[in-house]
Amino acid sequence: MSPPLLRVVGVAACYGQLQAVRGVSFEVGAGEALAVIGENGAGKTTLFHTICGLHRAASGNVVFGGDELRGVPAHQIVRRGIALVPEGRRIFPSLTVDENLRVAEDAHRRRSGARRWTRERVYALFPDLAAAARRGGHQISGGQQQMLAIGRALLSEPRLLVLDEVSLGLSPIVVKVLYQALVTIRGDGMTLVFVEQDVRRAIAFSDHLICLHKGSVRLRGPSPTSSLDEVRRAYFG
Repeated sequence: MSPPLLRVVGVAACYGQLQAVRGVSFEVGAGEALAVIGENGAGKTTLFHTICGLHRAASGNVVFGGDELRGVPAHQIVRRGIALVPEGRRIFPSLTVDENLRVAEDAHRRRSGARRWTRERVYALFPDLAAAARRGGHQISGGQQQMLAIGRALLSEPRLLVLDEVSLGLSPIVVKVLYQALVTIRGDGMTLVFVEQDVRRAIAFSDHLICLHKGSVRLRGPSPTSSLDEVRRAYFG
């Protein structure tokens, strides 16, 4: 049995004076999808930022591909193969869609080896984005902004894609398009860790699920065996 691609080991992290993450541990194998659920303030974003090097862990460690990441700067973590799709998307609103993607592509152009992800492939994955390629980031819809944020992350050639709030505030039609794209991305061998507020969708799309409550893991297990009643009890504590 191969070792997990990602191991989070007893990670604790603070947000200001608040301890937002309390001794969280989990593992994700290569090619798997892990859903992270929990109410607002449960510590999900702080956990993701800690994994990606944007937030310093108070204790514990993150191990990716066998390498410990504690203390590694965020830009080096991206180079090692972890890409974050942040809550709120955080695209460059003054740049066009294509310019946003070019910035990401150029930033990682010096990597050796053949590229799996290019702007052309991102546009093929999201035809709606291709149609808006010359529009400014501030001119496109929230769904298109989320597509752009995912495409930008893919251009860093990650092995692990971390998505914070995949579908928050988006219409059901757009959410369906996004998850169809994630199916394609998984088919390419990508490992996913994602936050999803729609518990049914989180269970259906993932291999494993953890529920955070006040910074601690209240529920973990294979998604197919997780009942909605069990998840609701863990979700609301």
